[in-house]
Amino acid sequence: MRILVVEDDRKIASFIVKGLKQSGFSVDCASDGEQALSHFRAVAYDAAVLDVMLPKLDGLSVLSQLRREKNLVPVLILSARASVENRVVGLQAGGDDYLTKPFAFSEMLARLQALIRRATHIAEPSRLSTADLTMDLLSREVTRAGQRIDLQSREFALLELLMRHPGRPVTKTMILEHIWDYTFDPQTNVVDVLAHRLRAKVDKGFPVKLIQTIRGVGYVLNAA
Repeated sequence: MRILVVEDDRKIASFIVKGLKQSGFSVDCASDGEQALSHFRAVAYDAAVLDVMLPKLDGLSVLSQLRREKNLVPVLILSARASVENRVVGLQAGGDDYLTKPFAFSEMLARLQALIRRATHIAEPSRLSTADLTMDLLSREVTRAGQRIDLQSREFALLELLMRHPGRPVTKTMILEHIWDYTFDPQTNVVDVLAHRLRAKVDKGFPVKLIQTIRGVGYVLNAA
């Protein structure tokens, strides 16, 4: 799926683009409103992240123009303005969701995925499966090759995150934001400890090891 990120702050734009690419998306980037409109008119995007304060043409003007042109791409508005009034204005201009700065990447990713599901009418799954590993999201039961695996809450959360991104790297930053909700400290080893515990329960005794380490990046769940 292809996402357009419209953000004039290079540091924030780089952070978002890198995270989305690591999550498996194709990503284009625009740094001002006029450039954004050119991208929207040339490419059919699955969703967009749109900052409000932009040079040349502000984000809400871009959004209003898109809707006048009958472009229904799902748009997540980014803004430093957190008041109810600003949120209402953004949604009334045609935004589908509104996220205030500063934000956690994991929350932005979840909101984008929700927008895409709604736009494509894809239902949220109640079960996740990779190889012989199965997770029931309703009963919170995990089995491998028919054998039940008892997990603690954070172990379950990490496994769910990995199973939602099979075959794709999940960074330590994403894991920390998703499970502990704080900025990654490169000196901490809590992610490694949690992954070690999870691997001991999921892979121990099985010839195929599903949870793999990607040095310097994070972890990936492979089917083979």
